Amino acid sequence: MKKIGLIPNAGKDAGLANTRRIAEYLNGRAELLLEEKYKTSVINAEYGSLAALLDGSDCLIVLGGDGTMLQNAAECARRSLPVLGINLGRVGFLTEVELDNIEGALDKLLSGDFGVEKRMLMRVELIRGGRSIVCTHALNDIVTSKNAGAKLIAIELYTNGELVNRYTADGLIIATPTGSTGYSISAGGPVIDPQMELYVATPICAHMLSVRSAVLPPDKELVVKLDEAYPDNGAVVSADGDVIGSIRPGDEVRITRSNYRFSMIKTGSYSFYDTVLKKLS
Repeated sequence: MKKIGLIPNAGKDAGLANTRRIAEYLNGRAELLLEEKYKTSVINAEYGSLAALLDGSDCLIVLGGDGTMLQNAAECARRSLPVLGINLGRVGFLTEVELDNIEGALDKLLSGDFGVEKRMLMRVELIRGGRSIVCTHALNDIVTSKNAGAKLIAIELYTNGELVNRYTADGLIIATPTGSTGYSISAGGPVIDPQMELYVATPICAHMLSVRSAVLPPDKELVVKLDEAYPDNGAVVSADGDVIGSIRPGDEVRITRSNYRFSMIKTGSYSFYDTVLKKLS
């Protein structure tokens, strides 16, 4: 019997109604794994830590929006764990199943009638004094942004040691194709087909007339630095919306293509471009 992990979003699933709906539908058809904190709210499941859930599952169902998917993307990618997203949010680029089609999607999941789409991740390291102080992975984007209340920051972007551009801006977004429809597009970046592998670098509110996004190959290392000519420069670095550290002049944000891939389960005739037209028009 297939072991299916389930990650709810209590803030979007009122009273965990859809979580219970899934648990009831899978009862007797699959072994359902949930975090211990849901033990008193949802029956017909096994309970444990999040790590135990991810380690023990054959696949994962995530209930929520794109944010809920992003919170778990890196850990799922490390385990090569395929993920089915059920959309309780607004945009839903990563969560393809809508509420009125939950049972149909579950039937396909149980019968093996589904595809798996692989998505690129980035590996990011913060380097200080030649030493790595933080290392993590991101599915959507790496954002270097000014500290709260600060003025514009001066940022430099390099690829394999070659200067790409200098930006005077509120920050710089390095996005994957998956992340091109997130923060990047709000800053004026292009829409990229998520099955491609590349980086797109887009400044945030640049104080420059001619600045544009830069599309860069994935086999090169990107390095983001603060211009050392401005010693008061300071910034924070986020990976998929979570702050991972702060940087100052002399530090480096090193970005490479991750060895991991995020595996998205596809149970229907999902069209990325149809979603773009519906969600962003």
